[in-house]
Amino acid sequence: MQTKRVLIIGGVAGGASCAARLRRLDERCEIVVFERGPYASFANCGLPYYVGNVITDEKRLLVATPELFRARFNIDVHTQHEVVAIHPAAREVEVKDLAGGRLFREKYDALVLSPGASPIRPALPGIDMDGIFTVRNIPDSRKIREWIENRHARRAVVAGAGFIGLEMTENLVARGLEVTLLEAAPQVMPLLDPEMAVPIEKRLRQCGVGVHTGDAVTGFERADSALRVMTQSGRSFAADLVILSIGVRPETGLARSAGLAIGPSGGIQVDACMRTSDPAIWAVGDAVEVTDVVTGMPCVAPLAGPANRQGRIAADSICGRPTAFRGAQGTTVCGCLGITVALTGATEKRLRAWGGCEFESVYLHPGHHAGYYPGARPIHMKLTYRRPDGRILGAQAVGEEGVERRVDVLAMALQKQATVFDLEEAELCYAPQYGSAKDPVNLAGMIAANVLRGDVSLANWQEIAETEALLLDVREPQEFAAGAIPGAVNIPLPQLRTRLGELPREREIWVHCGVGQRSYYAVRLLAAHGFRVKNLSGGYQTFKTFHPDGAEKPQFVESRLNEHREKI
Repeated sequence: MQTKRVLIIGGVAGGASCAARLRRLDERCEIVVFERGPYASFANCGLPYYVGNVITDEKRLLVATPELFRARFNIDVHTQHEVVAIHPAAREVEVKDLAGGRLFREKYDALVLSPGASPIRPALPGIDMDGIFTVRNIPDSRKIREWIENRHARRAVVAGAGFIGLEMTENLVARGLEVTLLEAAPQVMPLLDPEMAVPIEKRLRQCGVGVHTGDAVTGFERADSALRVMTQSGRSFAADLVILSIGVRPETGLARSAGLAIGPSGGIQVDACMRTSDPAIWAVGDAVEVTDVVTGMPCVAPLAGPANRQGRIAADSICGRPTAFRGAQGTTVCGCLGITVALTGATEKRLRAWGGCEFESVYLHPGHHAGYYPGARPIHMKLTYRRPDGRILGAQAVGEEGVERRVDVLAMALQKQATVFDLEEAELCYAPQYGSAKDPVNLAGMIAANVLRGDVSLANWQEIAETEALLLDVREPQEFAAGAIPGAVNIPLPQLRTRLGELPREREIWVHCGVGQRSYYAVRLLAAHGFRVKNLSGGYQTFKTFHPDGAEKPQFVESRLNEHREKI
């Protein structure tokens, strides 16, 4: 048999996993990896924690060295070697030895591109000044550490409040820096639906972070020994260092110059086997365009998990094994200052932009374990599903404990095209210190299934400020006295049957309680008596969580109830 020669451009997640998988499948092929950086494979997701001294030994970030690849897999890895051109007709690449400057060519039978994505660094005035950093590799994080230590930095500005921005904010705060977080979008964590980002912003402010949303960076100036960051609003912020975390873009320069097809989302176009428009070239990782499993639309998914799977699939394809990448659903998690946010699948924002199906969402705020066991922490959850069949389309969750476990379960359910009715029946671990007999995942399914079965109709939280409906709070008076939705009237659930005469029959009633359970009982009761009634999903906890400054004390609200009583 003729020996196959496989060249791989780029290590880290996709390229390294492809190389190792290839060797496990084919002992005879020759495998060569070219990596332009100084490390064959490293944990780039750990970089913020190296800056924050959570990881103190830089070597802990190294997943594999060239020596390990050679000894364990018989794979040649050349670091600080940049592939500067691909010649598809000749099946050759042109390589530059960055240390010695030598240019040379290498032939291939199969070529795998794993160039990754590069941090966006817009052409703003002053952006190339010292002290302005991106976070892509170990040298980047090392420079940030040295800058903080050598300059005795006290103030930092983080531009961009996505995953890297939040993680860098947490680690800079941990190092004692005063941090200002700037975000051009109107919310932190722009991937989330707006209301789900509110608890994150609240935690940031509680921890002393200056948060400024809806205000893009426009330029940088040097002011004595400090930097000054200017924004669209006309404000400026002093800083000893700046972290740019405003997103990444696929590195497609090599692919474009080689004539490979680029997809509409900006990534290298590949088929389900990760093969590009050239039959001898595959591509994996952050640089490729994949399919969104919910919408079917092309997208880029710069995540380590999909990159690893794509590397394995490319290796299988090169070796002739039947294989296919099913697409990406964007399952992600981020921790920041004691709060965890996770999501999977589509948000309402994405579904509205797509417009391909009718959908609905429910909110809930269960404890992460049984309430009678000490230490239960609420999880703020949003489950989005398709109407009328209940297929799960996406989930978002924010909380201090147990968040990622629930989203992992929902991610697998989404992958298997499960419905909310399946969530009702899901059999999950239960002991009081870990969960509840009705796990938050079960509860989400039950609430959504009740809606689809017609047992309850949902009111839209986004319409609460404009609605003409009567807002009915069925909590106990002492709960109501602690804070209420503006305009709500209070009739406790135990009194509801005897006070039906106080409610209008010509007007729709939107009912809520603490988290949605008692209001569901109230909705069923009122519907049985002929009232037009809907439930506000997640109850007052949803309002308080997503509108932390919007609650009002009851004396004003009680006067509304008196006015209503007079009318009837």
